[in-house]
Amino acid sequence: MAPADHSFARRRLLTTAAALSGAALLPGTAHAAGTRQSSWPAQFPLPDGFQPEGITIGAQPFAYFGSLANGDIYRASLATGRGSVISKGLGPGHPTVGLKTDRHGTIFLAGGVSGEIRTVDVRTGEIKKVYATGGTFVNDVILTPGAAWFTDSFKPQLYRLARGAVDTLPLTGDWQQGPDFTANGIERTPDGSALLVVNAFANGGGLMRVDPRTGVARVVDLGAAKLPNGDGLLLLGRILYAVQQQQNAIDVFRLNDAGTRGTAIARITDPRFRIPTTVAAWGERLYLPNARFDVEPTPDTEYDAVAVKRV
Repeated sequence: MAPADHSFARRRLLTTAAALSGAALLPGTAHAAGTRQSSWPAQFPLPDGFQPEGITIGAQPFAYFGSLANGDIYRASLATGRGSVISKGLGPGHPTVGLKTDRHGTIFLAGGVSGEIRTVDVRTGEIKKVYATGGTFVNDVILTPGAAWFTDSFKPQLYRLARGAVDTLPLTGDWQQGPDFTANGIERTPDGSALLVVNAFANGGGLMRVDPRTGVARVVDLGAAKLPNGDGLLLLGRILYAVQQQQNAIDVFRLNDAGTRGTAIARITDPRFRIPTTVAAWGERLYLPNARFDVEPTPDTEYDAVAVKRV
């Protein structure tokens, strides 16, 4: 079994009870789609064998998906569901896991088992730069003013890409590193002062609030909620959406401004969920790729993306 296959097989073993995770909406898109969005497809296919994991949506109604198989980037119109590969990846062993796009037309890619961070020009599909982190599994990414932050699932550290250079931030404080996938999705707190990181191991799985200057992590009080399968995170205002992989659910929390506490307010489920991994938003909808981690991927395996209503 190749290293990439081994890592994703291990990821599929993370099956437990309740879990949390989500992704993020850019300002100004919440109501941009308006009433016309009701006629847009609520489910559309992705390429066979693509192995989707991450999703990002920018300032226009197009979703970008990353491939675990070879790092390709696929763009789909939310209005029609049709799309195409706009950027070729670096091949097997160089997956694209989490991804985010900024307002300048750059997509930031987490390179999984390759240990890479890559940037892609959304207009041309060209890979602009590849950064080596020395990491084990670069999993997810969030953009903050002036920096892109990435998680490493097998090492207690974050990576900060700013001004063309990558720095490593060790995680301390309450952080507990498990024997398998630990860090996963990443977001900002509502007030922007800190980072929120899924820790699938500590206390049965939950959220950590990380000081981006020091790396000190503190447990976010989510009451009785646990996130053992927490994946992508999406923050809209003070509402945090947390995708639960094998639970085929999105758990929804209302956070305080500092992100130190969260109250569970809803769980979104749908029969079309087939182990979704992360989530992005446009208008009143949430969009999720179905990763189908419960099946052995082949070149003919079918994949799709689904849309559900926001809470």
